[in-house]
Amino acid sequence: MNRLLTATLALWMLLLGLPAAAVIETYEFSEPALEKRYRELSQELRCPKCQNQNIADSNAPISQDLRRLLHQQLEAGASDQEILEFMVARYGEFVRYRPAFNAATAVLWLAPVLLLLAGAAGLLLLLRGRKPSPATLDSDEQARLANLLQSAEKDA
Repeated sequence: MNRLLTATLALWMLLLGLPAAAVIETYEFSEPALEKRYRELSQELRCPKCQNQNIADSNAPISQDLRRLLHQQLEAGASDQEILEFMVARYGEFVRYRPAFNAATAVLWLAPVLLLLAGAAGLLLLLRGRKPSPATLDSDEQARLANLLQSAEKDA
């Protein structure tokens, strides 16, 4: 029983201690506008190692390096476009969550529109292929319907 209590206590301490292990980096910015740009760009850039996290949320060493590099470039006066071009040149278009529109990424940008158009065309063809039901019955059909209704009343 004592071992179980010790193991449970150790597990709780481990679980409660994990958030404290997260790396918190603070950078001094010469002006508040640079800090705002830093936050926006660090949300825009994808961690090359984690792939589904931006560099702001990732604790991977490569993300720490990219955040430090981002801070240095902002303080050196680089524009957002220059920073993004540098990161793409170094890590490829994958480093951006919103890659630039060019020949290599055209399918990525156009695929949702093309799929939507294909779905609409398929739906149109499906609906067009259906024959509309007649709104009125001719005299022969009316007579047949009347006979069916009379026979159903007799059977009931």
